[in-house]
Amino acid sequence: MRRICLFCGSSSGANPSYAEAASLLGRRLAEEGIGLVFGGGSVGLMGAAADAALEAGGEVIGVIPEAIRDLEVDHKGCTEMHVVESMHIRKQLMHDLSDGFITLPGGHGTLDELFETITWLQLGYHQKPIGLLNVNGYYDPLLAMLDHSLEQGFLTPFVRQLLLAGNDLEDLLARMREWQAPDLRQWLARDEL
Repeated sequence: MRRICLFCGSSSGANPSYAEAASLLGRRLAEEGIGLVFGGGSVGLMGAAADAALEAGGEVIGVIPEAIRDLEVDHKGCTEMHVVESMHIRKQLMHDLSDGFITLPGGHGTLDELFETITWLQLGYHQKPIGLLNVNGYYDPLLAMLDHSLEQGFLTPFVRQLLLAGNDLEDLLARMREWQAPDLRQWLARDEL
């Protein structure tokens, strides 16, 4: 993986462990020579990850819509900054620039990015690993909901396993490196429904 796209909050959240995890992620990617692609903001978890990656000498590529540059306070220190016209273009460019995805805690925007990325994988629009770093149990309710969707027949076991979730960054990165693109014919045939 040459670059990983980070989905995360433009806020720091209520627990300091979230910002610590963002900084650790940014630093580890830089140490491994993996570029960071992110939403371009200098605040919240986005800013913490970008700052740490830059301090460690890493490549940091921001992608931010013009309309929210002031809201998310676009990061001035990025290796590259792409200012785009819309959220749709932002997400597509972030996908195009990346070889994998990691999600940290965040709100609506983060969840939107995560689920669109999973859906695109499910439908064959990309074949890149998607990791979710479950910092301090933040995503426990979401993972329980996905398991509930599986139990109720709205997800198949094949689709449910597309998201690599864990609470240890090193383990998650290792699983993403080893990840093999799934055979989408298993899902498209609906054999498991």
